[in-house]
Amino acid sequence: LSKYLQVGQTRKRVAVAYGKRCGQVEQRHKYARLLGYLNFAEFALDLRMAKTSAKVFDFLEDISGSLTHLATRELSILKDIKKNEDGDLPFGIEDLLYYIKRSEAKHFDLDFKALKQFFPVDLVLSGIFKVIQDLFGLRFEEIGNVEVWHPDVSVFSAFDLTSGELLGHLYLDLYTREGKYGHTCVLALQNSALSQDGTRQIAVALLISRLQKGKEGNPCLLRFSEVVSLFHEFGHVVQNICNRASYTRFSGMRVDPDFVEIPALLMENWCYESSILKLISGFHQDITMPIKDETCKSLKRWRYSFSSLKLKQEILYCLFDQIVHSADNVDIVELYKHLHLKVMLGLPMLEGTNPASCFPRSAIGYEAACYSRIWSEVFAADIFASKFRGNLLNHQVGIQFRNQVLAPGGAKEPIELLTEFLGREPSVQAFIDSQSQH
Repeated sequence: LSKYLQVGQTRKRVAVAYGKRCGQVEQRHKYARLLGYLNFAEFALDLRMAKTSAKVFDFLEDISGSLTHLATRELSILKDIKKNEDGDLPFGIEDLLYYIKRSEAKHFDLDFKALKQFFPVDLVLSGIFKVIQDLFGLRFEEIGNVEVWHPDVSVFSAFDLTSGELLGHLYLDLYTREGKYGHTCVLALQNSALSQDGTRQIAVALLISRLQKGKEGNPCLLRFSEVVSLFHEFGHVVQNICNRASYTRFSGMRVDPDFVEIPALLMENWCYESSILKLISGFHQDITMPIKDETCKSLKRWRYSFSSLKLKQEILYCLFDQIVHSADNVDIVELYKHLHLKVMLGLPMLEGTNPASCFPRSAIGYEAACYSRIWSEVFAADIFASKFRGNLLNHQVGIQFRNQVLAPGGAKEPIELLTEFLGREPSVQAFIDSQSQH
């Protein structure tokens, strides 16, 4: 909300009120110790790629330190904008999103409402299917006359492009309706696995989304964020269908939690490349007219707009989450004050707020694992930069990724799979380089 508020004092009042939510952060150490762990973080990380808090801290500190120069430059731009508008009033954390929005409006010629006219859903889907076919050798074919739970649901079979082998089925339930599940996600209805007689049980995936159907015969037009979301979810679809593990326990989405988002985040990269944007776009009244070259370039620059500052704030939350779940009797307010000044380039914490209210993920579902999203983004950036950026539809590399990384599923350690695929251990450098593209 604060990014829309023009009056500085109002931004601060709203930020303080929002930041007072939640009470004490629940301590989970005693439950972990019953299971033989020193603290909750040790318990939470034991079955993840990161393994230890020490490795998480090193990872986050490495990323944060590498971003400091870029983030300082970004913050200076925002402070100059505020100074021109409000004089010498100090820049506060409550101003961050507002002035990012102001700067982006000034420097990017992007009308997202108009851009929506170039992304009819059928054209986007056909483009995604084309990318997946060229990259991973999966051919999707729609099936008619299938019993489904709603007329909007469509069903596709996925075949290996070379052998013609049926690998799986995909149910697409894209449009919002009353009573429907309210999140966009991919669910494994059936995992690929070997049966007792040696035959393979094929994968069946369901992609659920919340798109708005077009009215009165008009096509459904997607916001750019929805285009990115579809690419992301199709990364999970490919992950499900290409899995060739012997047991369902290691199939589908049943992989290391630090790995599960990597294929999906990898797929998002194609959304910002000009050749792919032209493939999936077309003015809805004349689909032979894709978006312009300048728009493609602007979207790629916009992707990394103030990304270092935004990521610094995420790292702040992740460090706080990791410390709270690694130590006893932590004064969370003092801890957050210290981390805020250190990570956010001297910007103080907003007084009168409860730090735990800033990121509810650490309270439910992601406790001691808030770092995992950044972890996955770093690995995905490394894969894309080193293997695909120079040749976006490199079929040979795509098949290699499918066979070496996706096929084993949870049956092998993810770090081993990625090291084998990359020919070296994964690195953070490609991710750091990507942040400087703006």
